[in-house]
Amino acid sequence: MHEVDEELRDIKREIIESRGLVIKTNNLTNALSADIKSIAKRQQSYERRLSFNSATTYVVFVVVVFAALKLAWDARVDQIRAETEQRGADNERLRKELRDAQKRDEDRARAEARAAQFYDLIRQGKRAELVEQHKLIAAEPLSKAEQAFFSDAVERARNELATQLYQQGMDKARVQRWQEAANAFEESQRYKKDSAIAPSVQLGLADAYRHLGRPKDAIPILEPLAENGADKEVHDDALYLLAFCQMELKAWNDAKNTWRTLIRRFPESRFTAEGRLQLAALNLQH
Repeated sequence: MHEVDEELRDIKREIIESRGLVIKTNNLTNALSADIKSIAKRQQSYERRLSFNSATTYVVFVVVVFAALKLAWDARVDQIRAETEQRGADNERLRKELRDAQKRDEDRARAEARAAQFYDLIRQGKRAELVEQHKLIAAEPLSKAEQAFFSDAVERARNELATQLYQQGMDKARVQRWQEAANAFEESQRYKKDSAIAPSVQLGLADAYRHLGRPKDAIPILEPLAENGADKEVHDDALYLLAFCQMELKAWNDAKNTWRTLIRRFPESRFTAEGRLQLAALNLQH
């Protein structure tokens, strides 16, 4: 009997322990279930965040890629545009150089043709035409040697024409054709105003003006000749003509001073004797 009670107590104890174990197991199961649910919720939240982050990353990646492509495209477009503009500028420069080269060739061909014509005038001795066409040939793109040669030829032609016209003027003056003489002297000055015979040309022109009744035109020519003692060949002649022109204009005091200058500077001149007579007459009359 005692043994049966002992066994019952053991069984009861085991049942109580089993029940406690079941309760603990149930509690652990519930706790595990709650943990699993919590983990599942966190996993879902993580997955949602991960999906969102992935989408955001994808969008950012796409935007960055498109931005990079846009920058690269713009850079390429700018490069192509710059290359196009540079090539356009090079083409325009080359076309301009070609036009300039063609123009130089045309100018040179024209210059050579005119130079040949000008040289024919030199060979033919057509001095007047040489002088007239010198400005045209001087504007052509010739070499310095060619320009110097033509300039020397024109200078010789000017001197020869001036001398020839001076001789014509003197010939007309000898036969007292004063207007023709004045025209010849004026033409001589036009061709070469500073030639070696320029003082003689000016003297002849002044004398022609005086005989044409134009002493006012003669005096401006004679005064520089009378004051310049460098050319002694015309100095006394200029004083002589100047004194007569002043007398014709009734500038008596000026005429007296001019006669005195002639007598003082050129006591041996062929005009000195007449100068003394004219000065004496002026002193008596004025």
